[in-house]
Amino acid sequence: MTTTAGGAGRLVAISDLHIGYPENRALVEELHPDTDDDWLLVAGDVSENVADIHWTLKTLASRFRKVVWAPGNHELWTHPSDPVTLRGAERYDHLVSVCRDLGVVTPEDPYPVWEGPGGPAVIVPLFLLYDYSFLPAGSATKEEGLEYAHGTGVVCNDEYLLHPDPHPTREAWCRERVELTLRRLERELPPGLPVVFVNHYPLDRHPTDVLWYPEFAMWCGTTLTADWHRRFPVAAMVYGHLHIPRTTWHEGVRFEEVSVGYPREWKKRQQPPGRPRLILPAKGEDA
Repeated sequence: MTTTAGGAGRLVAISDLHIGYPENRALVEELHPDTDDDWLLVAGDVSENVADIHWTLKTLASRFRKVVWAPGNHELWTHPSDPVTLRGAERYDHLVSVCRDLGVVTPEDPYPVWEGPGGPAVIVPLFLLYDYSFLPAGSATKEEGLEYAHGTGVVCNDEYLLHPDPHPTREAWCRERVELTLRRLERELPPGLPVVFVNHYPLDRHPTDVLWYPEFAMWCGTTLTADWHRRFPVAAMVYGHLHIPRTTWHEGVRFEEVSVGYPREWKKRQQPPGRPRLILPAKGEDA
């Protein structure tokens, strides 16, 4: 457990930077903290290119007091355009090493404690994946769900680029990650402190209810974490992936979707793009 006092800073979050797009890279170049004590949570999908991931996290780590990263599916892709050809768990381990060299906190590191306004709170980056349990209506199995998705033409590129090696399947990798993480949470979370979970995917299915293509929910999480917002003292659940930035409340717990998304998406929105979302202090709390 590491603790870093936060002065008068803010805990903010962002995800799905997708800096392969020049417009999104420009957003990162302009992204600065509001105070010298701000912490930034990055909930995945920085890029599918390791050099771009390194540049982004190095840039952000030079500006924010602390940067915390959780991987998205794009970081785990073995993309033909990336000279780094590692697959599966080896690729993830390599990214963890990149982050550690930059001083960026990963899901494999001690959980830091935010002690700034709205704290103290334990910051818990997660790497959990998905297991196809968010099935489309009328589908009872993964196979039926995938058949339906292929029929609609809505199929995540993970099927071609996200390799689970050495695990036999992505869902087997997901189950292992959930089991490992749960054991660690039960062992390492300090009693009495609220938790901010940071995961690329939502821990509960409800945020996927607004997807234009409901079948895409299969690639958006797992029912194995459906009770975590009740099981643990969660102050906020930070996630991305859906490219639908918003705040929702579920059973009294705040869920924050913090995506930037693709230029074709954020250019349609009224609010300025590339602005991190405030996590702590929560709105209404003293800053």
